[in-house]
Order: sequence, then structure tokens, then C-alpha cells
Amino acid sequence: MMRQFHVGEAVKERILELCAEQNITINKLATRSGVTQSTIQNIVSGRNNSTTISTIKKLCDGLDISIAAFFSSEIFENLEQEIQ
Repeated sequence: MMRQFHVGEAVKERILELCAEQNITINKLATRSGVTQSTIQNIVSGRNNSTTISTIKKLCDGLDISIAAFFSSEIFENLEQEIQ
């Protein structure tokens, strides 16, 4: 069974997965997307667990994928319930 993620963790995992697929670094993604390196570092280190859709859209532009493609991943199919 696939591990359940919180949304912030899922976004982090997906960014890392896409960078690995495209063989690019966080620095390269920052340059391509216009999102600061520190913002991306905060997302992938888990310090920022509430990334905005606007930031995700910029990252998608930098990765040359759609938002739909970003969220079209098994990572997002099994999210934990956020409301307890």
C-alpha cells in the first residue's frame, strides 16, 4: 500500500520527483521558474507546508508541464484527511 502524505509533503515529493525526472537541480528550477531558490528550498525541506497554487503554477512553467500534470501523480491519490 502506498504511503499517505499530507498535502505539503506530497507537493515536496512531487517537486523532487519532477526535478529528478528532468535531471535538474533546485537551483536550475529556481532560474527557470522565477521562484526564489530559498522558497523552493523551504518547500522541499518541509519548512513551508502551504505552498500557494500560484507558486506551483510558476514551478510548473519552469518544468514545462501543466498544473494538471503536476497533480496527476499517485502521490496525490492517497492524501491524508487534513481535517481531524
